[in-house]
Amino acid sequence: MTTELAKNIRKNILNMVYRAKASHAGSSLSIADILAVLYENILNVDAKNPDFKERDRFILSKGHAATALYAVLAEKEFFPKEWLDKYCENDQLLSGHISHYVPGVDFSTGSLGHGLPIACGVALAKRTARSPARVFALLSDGECDEGSNWEAMLFAGHHGLDNLVLIIDYNKIQSFGRVEDVLDLEPFADKLRAFKWNVQELDGHNHEALQNCFANLPAKSGMPTAIIAHTVKGQGVSFMENKLLWHYKSPTEEQFQEALEELEAQP
Repeated sequence: MTTELAKNIRKNILNMVYRAKASHAGSSLSIADILAVLYENILNVDAKNPDFKERDRFILSKGHAATALYAVLAEKEFFPKEWLDKYCENDQLLSGHISHYVPGVDFSTGSLGHGLPIACGVALAKRTARSPARVFALLSDGECDEGSNWEAMLFAGHHGLDNLVLIIDYNKIQSFGRVEDVLDLEPFADKLRAFKWNVQELDGHNHEALQNCFANLPAKSGMPTAIIAHTVKGQGVSFMENKLLWHYKSPTEEQFQEALEELEAQP
């Protein structure tokens, strides 16, 4: 059940961030629902054989939200959950930004603006090889300030990469302020359409909407699909929601317990 998986992802995120005294809780919480639907119902991946050739590829370009991806991979048994307790520790696999040494992770990311260009190359290669594999790239909204993404968007539209899916976590807050104040993306959907993408907009926390969208890919044959997922930074923990502070801040013990209790009380 995707709602239960999303709740467990969020609990794991909080545990990792709290134990490691790390950051990016807000950025990870905002994508928990997207990952829950993808890994429960959509992606053709196999925890028992994570490197099989025809698998779908998932690239978390916003690599600072590593705890969210590690959490769902552990829940889906790509590796033991006990590994999560070692997040961000020296000489351990679960680094602070996504690492391809972790089972189920195809690409290391962290420097923003790399994920979509890589995804374009993989999608073109898979199409050339007549592979059924699809490529999903999840970007942050602030990451769309990077020019490399717009070059990749132009490339994907030009080549009609309909095996490529771009998901934008549009939570409206980036590292130093609100997106509209730092570098406004609007009219966002119109810009993507001008680059020859089929664009879908939805509530990134609505599992039914996510399921329906992902289950009908490509949205249009011969065009890459861009999904603008409107989300809330820190979703699921009321005192973290829509707060810039939680891009970097670590919870205290009291805040950690309060957050867990709030999540446990949710249906």
